[in-house]
Amino acid sequence: MNRTVLSVGAVAVALAAVTGVAALTAPEEAASSAESVGTAARKPVERSTLVCPSPSTSDVAETAYEAFTPKGGPGKKGSAALYAAERADPQDPADGEENGESDSEESGKDKSQDKNKDDAKDGDSEDGGGSEGGASGEDAAGKGNGKPFLSLSSPGTPVAAETDDSEAPALTGTADGPFAPGWTVQQTTTVAAGAGRGLQGTSCSVPDTSFWFPGAGTAEGRQDYVHLTNPDSTPAVVDLELYGKEGKEKAGQGSGKGITVPPHATVPVLLSTLTPEPVTNVTLHVIARSGRVGALIQSSDRKLGGDWLAPSADPGPGQVLPGIPEDATAVRLSVLAPGGADADLKVQLAGKSGRISPAGHESLHVKAGMVTTVDLKGLIKGEAGSLVLSPAEDGDDAPDVVAAARVLRGKGSKQETAFIPATAPVQKRATAAGNTASGTTLALAAPEGGAKVRVTASPGSGGGSPKSTTVTLKGHTTKAFTPPRPADGKGGYAVTVERLSGGPVYASRTLEHEQSGVPGFTVQTLPDDRSTVAVPESAQDLSVLNDDE
Repeated sequence: MNRTVLSVGAVAVALAAVTGVAALTAPEEAASSAESVGTAARKPVERSTLVCPSPSTSDVAETAYEAFTPKGGPGKKGSAALYAAERADPQDPADGEENGESDSEESGKDKSQDKNKDDAKDGDSEDGGGSEGGASGEDAAGKGNGKPFLSLSSPGTPVAAETDDSEAPALTGTADGPFAPGWTVQQTTTVAAGAGRGLQGTSCSVPDTSFWFPGAGTAEGRQDYVHLTNPDSTPAVVDLELYGKEGKEKAGQGSGKGITVPPHATVPVLLSTLTPEPVTNVTLHVIARSGRVGALIQSSDRKLGGDWLAPSADPGPGQVLPGIPEDATAVRLSVLAPGGADADLKVQLAGKSGRISPAGHESLHVKAGMVTTVDLKGLIKGEAGSLVLSPAEDGDDAPDVVAAARVLRGKGSKQETAFIPATAPVQKRATAAGNTASGTTLALAAPEGGAKVRVTASPGSGGGSPKSTTVTLKGHTTKAFTPPRPADGKGGYAVTVERLSGGPVYASRTLEHEQSGVPGFTVQTLPDDRSTVAVPESAQDLSVLNDDE
């Protein structure tokens, strides 16, 4: 009897080929793994999944969407499409746990958790291939039919849609083939009046099993809803944990435990129902104990407008919050050390000329498991910048933290809110869709060494030609500028940031739109677009072992 021996790397590649799933690995992790299983090659993702929350229940809201995938993906055949999700109410926790254990009718299709933030291959997703994108009003919502709400026709060209429907649904969908690497969708809503009035924007998110949201609140006059959206064909069961300045918050009328999110559905949960009393500053931890979800917080304030709060970057000893606008009138920083040890941090602002320490807030002590909040008055003095949090002392055992900032513009009754969570660096490429001819600012931070990046404007959704420029960043600085616009472009367009050389680069994009004197704005951070995955090269041992030996 003969036997062929396969290396671990070959088995990993074989599994990836069969399941369509490959683990995302940071460069340093890939290098470490390569030492044992051979060189790890980075290859384009084959499938990406995104979820977009329900935009607004206001009757005076208008929402614009723009989808985009950069050129360069492998193959010629593929699709990218978003479909309407169902809206579901939170179920009784007991029922949720029971439902979470039930078998799916499509049990043959793997929908397992992915703790490495992989873009899983959704075998049950509807095929959006060949559909033309772009629609408006109620038809665009895709209600009552199997048509896609928004789909791409070709990589490299953005597609736009819009709706003013107060019952516009959440969206879920996938991209595959050449549409998958870097697939990005921007959702931007203008709310004319009422709580949350102003500009609310978010990048549609990648589903996962754990999210941290510093900067949330349950204070009177403020409504924060976490939107949980399940892109898969099996139920997800989610736990919600709130932390305040005294530690984990006691449960309110809703426990936040065992919330079932049905397949291809969304569940909004009002955070104030999870605390017995109003709390000004809280951090929310979303944990999917089975399945996976997309999670975003929609924050609305009666006096200060509102915006979407995206999750913070994964817990780490240092964090960067890029792109605080030059005319910010207030900045509130919220930090949580989720582990068992206190964290001592240096607080610095990387501005146009270098790093500075805000007077009176040069350092920050964060007690373990307790939310620490500080108002950084006078932080911005007519110069855009990025907050840089780093361990106060050198060492490998510095506790991890998560962080976000609430930023205000305007004065008095004309104030408006946006949130800037800590974000991961651009390893290779990042994209922001939904840019406009005016009111768009790109912020690039190089908190360590200098770096060089290429910024490219795509064609407009109504035509035009791409345009690129190369930007050199000095170490310890932030450069905020109007990005290039497409030549002869019409409609919205996408901006792609490619890191060419140098140290880490952190990025964000700000959209502005003044309305009735209110300086509406929204900020989206731009982490790496995760367009590639690290796949160990196969190393097959062709030696044959005979039982006779």
